[in-house]
Amino acid sequence: MSDELINILNEDLTVLKACLKSEAHTYGHLHASVHIWFYTVASEVLLQKRSPNKIAHPNLWDVSVAGHISAGESEVISAIREVKEEIGLYVSANELLKIGSFRESFTHKADFIDNEIHHTYICKLSKDIEQLKLQEEEVTAIKLIPIDEFKAALKKVGFENVYVPHTPDYYNFVLKTIRKQLI
Repeated sequence: MSDELINILNEDLTVLKACLKSEAHTYGHLHASVHIWFYTVASEVLLQKRSPNKIAHPNLWDVSVAGHISAGESEVISAIREVKEEIGLYVSANELLKIGSFRESFTHKADFIDNEIHHTYICKLSKDIEQLKLQEEEVTAIKLIPIDEFKAALKKVGFENVYVPHTPDYYNFVLKTIRKQLI
């Protein structure tokens, strides 16, 4: 896990202080991340398989791109940076549509608590996935999955052994919002 300075947030989401990401996770401080969901006109979403070296949800399929917002960085700039880093794709701010912010907390182990507010965006995928360049230390694979197939998989017993166990409300909202873009 690369360490970087991130902002620690108060409950009203104002910045309290900056600290290392490792400290935020050790003490479970509230901090911000970006989630970017890519979709196709064929009603598919792009998923990434997390590296086996990740402490948080190793080897599970997750949102297309995700990452922490660095201290002093805006949400949009962070989203653009993370997309470029993780899948080698340049997107502009105009291509990103913010759909909401969602709070989640996972305790992965006693000294690794992920207490985040996910600023969530959707974006139409503009390239074939074969053209994307994966950041190997973060992402081991990517795939497109039809939205209906993905929704069905999330309802199966044991889905949390395949997909990151975000809340059903989160997944439902994201997928419903993407569907609206396809109408």
